[in-house]
Amino acid sequence: MRFLTIAATLLLAAAPAAAQSPTVKFSLDWILQGQQAPFLLGQEKGYYAAEGVNLAAVDAGRGSSDTIGRIASGVYEIGFGDLSSLIEFNAKNPGKEMIAVAMIYDQAPFAIVSLKKHGIAKPADLKGKKGASPSFDSTYRLFNVFAKVNGLDPASMTWANVAPQLREPMLARGETEAIAGFSFTSRLSLRGLGVADGDITTLMLRDHGLDMYSNAVIVSPDFLRKNPAVVRGFVKATIRAWIDSINNPTMAIAALKAREPLTNEGVELQRLAMAFEFIATENTKRNGLGDVDPARLQKNIDLVTEGFQLPRKIPAELVFDRSYLAPAAERRIGG
Repeated sequence: MRFLTIAATLLLAAAPAAAQSPTVKFSLDWILQGQQAPFLLGQEKGYYAAEGVNLAAVDAGRGSSDTIGRIASGVYEIGFGDLSSLIEFNAKNPGKEMIAVAMIYDQAPFAIVSLKKHGIAKPADLKGKKGASPSFDSTYRLFNVFAKVNGLDPASMTWANVAPQLREPMLARGETEAIAGFSFTSRLSLRGLGVADGDITTLMLRDHGLDMYSNAVIVSPDFLRKNPAVVRGFVKATIRAWIDSINNPTMAIAALKAREPLTNEGVELQRLAMAFEFIATENTKRNGLGDVDPARLQKNIDLVTEGFQLPRKIPAELVFDRSYLAPAAERRIGG
């Protein structure tokens, strides 16, 4: 009887500690490629564990919208996804708003990619052209706003809804004249199909009126409310992993290779380096990785609300919460 009493006492004593360190499942935005490597580096090097985060899984995703759905369903506690998809979800789900707590992509790599032979050097050149994109792609979904901002009738360009893996091959084969997506993903895919870099043209949306944020760390409101210290630790470990990856990208790709043995290290190192253009910006070098500018965030919300034809415009505080970030000095990425 005395044995049972001691055992029960030990279980009760352990219960609060377990409650303070919940298991965290983390969903990436896409398959495991170079731009996801920093998260795997952080897990491999024990950065999350050092911050008291019991990180049980870092899983591949199937697009930002799906990642947000995973968090909303409770299957995952934290995810990595595009801010535009987050704004859309929150606008359509009052009372269930997900919150971004760390911005990683200070610039969105949204682009209209084409080949030189199609003569697309500026937005006006898209008139009368054929495009191809998955219907859920954020770049494609913002095309109407992009067109209007640049004085182009959106209806003057026709789009085919295609699977993601068909997008670049269709452009390479001449079956379409332009595609919408992440600039570096499309360029690398086209390169892999034998298209020379000099034959590729890229219209960056950021250079033509749509200066937007992109991928951020996103958390469910319930998990955030119950586990603020865990979220704070997750954010700190994530930013540390990204800064280390910027300083030593080869180390990050080695972590990816350890997880995915079939990884082409050369290709994924290029992919990660190209992603850094949108992460290690002048702004983040100056102010630190992870934060947002309030005015720019509001403009981002405005553009997505119009482009996605959302039922309401949500306030910035229902999109991003900077209170889980460490001081800027700890988030600087150097020159």
